[in-house]
Amino acid sequence: MTAGKTRKTRNVYTSEFKAKVGLEAVRGTQTINEIGQKYGVHPVLVGQWKKEIQERAAALFEVKRGPKPVDDQSAPERLYGEIGRLKMEVDWLKKSCRCEPGDASGMDRSVGRSASGPAMRARSGRACEGLCSALAARSKRGRSAAVPAD
Repeated sequence: MTAGKTRKTRNVYTSEFKAKVGLEAVRGTQTINEIGQKYGVHPVLVGQWKKEIQERAAALFEVKRGPKPVDDQSAPERLYGEIGRLKMEVDWLKKSCRCEPGDASGMDRSVGRSASGPAMRARSGRACEGLCSALAARSKRGRSAAVPAD
């Protein structure tokens, strides 16, 4: 035989295993030594895992449930994005609706979007009349144009 030291590798336990053993120790139905023997783990480790569970148990209930608070910085960014999108839509509607009130023939029919979008509303003569008159009234007052509700 050789007179050398043999290295023992360390056991690496999964978090599920640690939780299982630690919870059993927290229950207290068996002693820590009995639990250690049952699972083949040193009793000191069982005690450490039990202590860890007891210390971190309160953290499970710290997170409040319900709607998350709105981030103060994300709200203006979202609103500015929506304003920009609406301005682009109004500009598109102004360009696509080139008719006089009562005349729907001068409209650009080549530009289209989904069937329920502004393009479909602008293609019907009646919607275009309302849109053109609303745009004209808004531009006279110096305000930005808004799409009237159908």
